[in-house]
Amino acid sequence: MVIVITYPMHRYRRLRSSKFMREMVRETSLQPADLIYPIFVTEEEGTKAPVQSMPGIFRLPLDQVVAEAQRAYNAGIPAVLLFGIPLSKDEKGSSAYDPQGVVQRAVSTLKENFPELLVITDVCLCEYTSHGHCGVVEDGGVANDPTLELLAQVAVSHARAGADVVAPSDMMDGRVQAIRRSLDSEGFTDVSILSYAAKYASAFYGPFREAAGSAPGFGDRRTYQMDPANIREALKEVKADLDEGADMVMVKPALAYLDVISRIRSEVEVPLVAYNVSGEYSMVKKAAQEGLVDEKNTVMEILTAIKRAGADIIITYHALQVAEWLQQEK
Repeated sequence: MVIVITYPMHRYRRLRSSKFMREMVRETSLQPADLIYPIFVTEEEGTKAPVQSMPGIFRLPLDQVVAEAQRAYNAGIPAVLLFGIPLSKDEKGSSAYDPQGVVQRAVSTLKENFPELLVITDVCLCEYTSHGHCGVVEDGGVANDPTLELLAQVAVSHARAGADVVAPSDMMDGRVQAIRRSLDSEGFTDVSILSYAAKYASAFYGPFREAAGSAPGFGDRRTYQMDPANIREALKEVKADLDEGADMVMVKPALAYLDVISRIRSEVEVPLVAYNVSGEYSMVKKAAQEGLVDEKNTVMEILTAIKRAGADIIITYHALQVAEWLQQEK
């Protein structure tokens, strides 16, 4: 008997033959529990205000934050990330560490209504300073060490309001250590630090700066945010923040920095967060509105790629939609 061998011997399409087969052998999964939903909270009263450059995203008055958090909670999203938009700004961003500030009040309200929901707060000064920079300005530049004391005050005020996690995004040297020491000295040893460890001076932040009113009034942020060309520097920043007491580290932005996410994942064992930033969100939204891409498939592909690169958690403005899509698939 003659045995005829047909080629190819390995037919990889066998494992792509049906929906259930593909799901069974899928290497990377995405779930609502992998997501963090950012929320912009404003001291302005009245109705929610749309962010023109970010379709579907709004600046929410304090009395509407609970309803928005309820949507995330009901969708199975475990955490929200709060950004504050104050009515008044000054040179040192004093409203950022005001016990009655917009974020502090929002945190207290959310924890009263949703004790189990993780409330993360952005710790920075750019939304609160009259010059729009992330620290104290001296002699025309951002002064590192004088900024640390203020950042620590911000973090403690958030913890006192009930925040579960504080997330310093300023990129000052030594901020994690300053915050950790202040939190511990005030008895907030259980409050975690999610450090924006590798935050790049990116062109993808434009829509966020419109939403938060945080564009710098002069110059740029390249003296403290990272050069997009560097990856070894990101590893040093991550190591330094972990040595200073960070519990989780972040790469921001995500889509253009998948190699950075992957490299950091291979170097550290702590939870790794990636921020799918405003520019990445808005590009997909605008392209979908023009009929150039299918929004759902594009978003799911992007977020899956971010997870595949090594991120454990993704901050994304698409979080509510993604959770809804995932529920529909079930």
